[in-house]
Amino acid sequence: MKRKLIIFGLLILSSVVFLIVSQYVNTNPFRSVGNTLDSFNNVTVYYNGAVNNVEKRNVTKDGYNLGLQYQCVEFVKRYYYEYLQHKMPDSYGHAKDFFNPNVKDGNRNTQRNLIQYTNGSLSKPKVNDILVFQASWYNSFGHVAIVMEVTEDEVIIIQQNAGPFSNTRATYELVQENNRWKILDNQVLGWLRKE
Repeated sequence: MKRKLIIFGLLILSSVVFLIVSQYVNTNPFRSVGNTLDSFNNVTVYYNGAVNNVEKRNVTKDGYNLGLQYQCVEFVKRYYYEYLQHKMPDSYGHAKDFFNPNVKDGNRNTQRNLIQYTNGSLSKPKVNDILVFQASWYNSFGHVAIVMEVTEDEVIIIQQNAGPFSNTRATYELVQENNRWKILDNQVLGWLRKE
């Protein structure tokens, strides 16, 4: 019994060490930082390596800050800039900062100049919305992604920098309860939309 506990403890410890290391070191030997992984509406998703890897700041020719290259925020802002011709008044901040908890459901988030919806909104998510995830123990900066498809019971997103072995696309369950739309993931704060 004692030996099993020691082995179990070592497995947990090695898993935690791997998670910490993977935040700073590219642990995927099959990909290099900057590799093209996917695209949506001709906007490319690139590989970032370690989740906390920072290459450089990506700035457009007209001086607009897109964010730290290959991070999730950089993809979302590049998507909005290139595909939707949208510049955010506040071009800085972490992913979790995209969602302003003081803005009521369906009102304008002035920092982003977008309409903000709370997870549990009267408005169903739509294609091109920015999905905002709160910070977690693994990622203190939060996460953002683009909604690429919505059905009656699912939301499919495309994302950059979800982790060295993660997919660029993910599917979340969507339900309607009491005339409110909710994505069934406790990390989802809400979504932002250009209208």
